[in-house]
Amino acid sequence: MSNSENTGGNRWLIGIIVILLVALCGAVCVGGGVLYFLMQPGSSPLAQPAPGFGATPPAPGKQPTARAPVAPSRNILRLPGGTDPRTLDPAQVNDTNAGEYVAEIFSGLVMLDQNLKVVPDIAEKWDVSEDRKTYTFYLRKEVKFHDGRPVTAQDFKYSIERVANPATLSPTAENYLGDIIGVREKLSRKAAEVSGVQVVDDYTVKITIDAPKSYFLAKLTFPTAYIVDKNNVERGGRTWTDKPNGTGPFKLKEYVRAQRIILAKNENYYGESKPKLDEVQFILSGGSAMTMYENGDLESVYVTISDIERVSDPNSPLNKQLFIGPSLSTGFIVFNTRKPPFDDPKVRQAFALAIDRQKVIDVVYRKMPLVASTILPPGMPGYAEPANKLTYDPAKAKQLLAESKYAGKLPDITWTTIGAGGSAAQNVQVMAGMLKDNLGARVSIQQTDDASFFNTIDDPTKNPYQMFDVGWAADYVDPQNFLDILFRSTSTQNWASYGNPEVDKLLDQAALEKDSTTRFKLYQQAEQLILTDAPVIPFSHSREYWLTKPYVKGMIYPPIIIPRLKYVSIER
Repeated sequence: MSNSENTGGNRWLIGIIVILLVALCGAVCVGGGVLYFLMQPGSSPLAQPAPGFGATPPAPGKQPTARAPVAPSRNILRLPGGTDPRTLDPAQVNDTNAGEYVAEIFSGLVMLDQNLKVVPDIAEKWDVSEDRKTYTFYLRKEVKFHDGRPVTAQDFKYSIERVANPATLSPTAENYLGDIIGVREKLSRKAAEVSGVQVVDDYTVKITIDAPKSYFLAKLTFPTAYIVDKNNVERGGRTWTDKPNGTGPFKLKEYVRAQRIILAKNENYYGESKPKLDEVQFILSGGSAMTMYENGDLESVYVTISDIERVSDPNSPLNKQLFIGPSLSTGFIVFNTRKPPFDDPKVRQAFALAIDRQKVIDVVYRKMPLVASTILPPGMPGYAEPANKLTYDPAKAKQLLAESKYAGKLPDITWTTIGAGGSAAQNVQVMAGMLKDNLGARVSIQQTDDASFFNTIDDPTKNPYQMFDVGWAADYVDPQNFLDILFRSTSTQNWASYGNPEVDKLLDQAALEKDSTTRFKLYQQAEQLILTDAPVIPFSHSREYWLTKPYVKGMIYPPIIIPRLKYVSIER
C-alpha cells in the first residue's frame, strides 16, 4: 500500500496505503503496499491531509461541533486518528490511513495474525490442488455480517465480481486479484463474470489461478479480497460506506468528518480473539495529540520529531511507555522515466548520487528512520545488503550527468509532493538544494493534496509528474509485494513507468519457483538490476515510535497493517 510520506510510522497499509516518505517516512498504505508520502518532519503518520469518503457532509447551517474525548472508561480506547480516511470501501483502499479502519470493519477468507502469518479467517480451512492452481475454501457457518445476516460463498463471489467490475475503478484489483482466472478479462470488459471463482455450495468456494504462485494466499489478506454485503452496497449507492455492513471485529458506530470516528465492538464476531473493548474512538481534531496524551485524553500517540529527544531520555517518565519497532516500508524518490530528463538512466543515477540521504535523515529527521540502500525493507524475506551500496558521491554524480544526453542542457525539474500552503516540506527543500549545489539542477517544488496525488499516480500511463516522493508499506510478507507490484513493466502501480525485460523475466521465474531460497535469490537479482537502473532512489525505512498508557494491555504496533484492536483491553 502506498503513502506519500513525511513521517516515520504510517502503516497498512497500511500502508501503505496510501500514502507516506519514510524518513519518518510516513506511509498511507494498506496492503499492496500501503502508499504514503514523504511527510513534513514532525508530523504524525496518521496526520495525512485527506478528504473523507464515507462521511455525510452536514446540512447547511448544521455544522457539527467538536466533541472532547469522553471521560475515561475501562472499555473505551482513545487513539489519534489524523485526517479523514480517503475511503472506507475495501475495493478502493490503497493507503495505510484508510486501511487501518477497513481492516477492523471488514474481513476476508484469510488474514495475517500477530506473527504476520497467513491464517484462516472467514474460511476455517482450505485445500490446494496437486497442480497448486486451485484453492477450495470451506467457510465458517457462524460468520455473520454486522446486521446479523449469515455470510455465504455467494457473498465472496459477489465481492470479487464487484472489485473486478471496471465501473468500480479499484486501483488495486489487477495487482491483488489478477492471478485469479477471469479477473483481468472482466476488468477489460471481455467477460461478464470471473470464471475462476466458483460457488460449490453455500459454504464452499473454489478459486482457480493462472499459475502456481506461493504468494497467492497472502494476496487474499489485502482489503481488495474482503467480503462486502451486496444489499449494503447496492441499496446504499455512492454513500454506502456511511453505514458499512462488514464482518470484522468492530463496526462503524459514528463518523463525524474531521472530528471523530468511533468503532463499536461486534458482539457477533466469529473469531477466536473476541474484541474486549466496547469502543475505539479515533480523534480527528482537538489540537496536539501529544498534549492530549499527556493530559490523559488519549491512550496512545505517535511520537514525532518535536518530541523524540525528550521521550528518548531514560530519565523521562514517558520513556518507560515508549515502543520502538520496525516498519516494513520504504520511502522513495521516484523518477518518471517517460519524462525528460529521467528517460536517461545516467541522469537518474546522477541524481541518486547527488543527494546526501544520511545527512537528511540525521539532521532533518533526527535519525528516527533508517537510511535505505535497498527496495526491500529489513525484516522482509529476501532482504539482503546490496553488492554496491548507493552512497553520496557528488563528483561521480557530475561525471554521470556529463555523460548523459542532457549534459549542459538539463531541463527545469518539478518535484511534486503532498502539502498545501506555506513552504514545502523541509526535507524536500533540503534535497532540492543538494541537487542544485551538486548538479546545477533547477528544481521547483509543487505541492498538491493527497487525493489528487494518489489519483494521479494510480495511472502511471497518464502521470504528468516528473519527480515525486512516495512510500510503500508492505501488505504481506513477501518480496513480490514490493518488486513485482512496483517495478514489473506491466504493473498498474509502476509509478516510474519503468521497464526492463530482464527484470520481468526474473520476476516471472520467482513467481513460479517452489523453493523459497531460490525464489529469494531471483528477487535479489531483480532488485539489483532495478537499483542499477535507478527508476527510484530508496530513501528511508521507517520505524514505529509510539507511547502507550500502562493500563492498556495487548496493544501491538505491527510493521504492517493487520486487524489488531481485538487484542487490546483496558485494565485500570
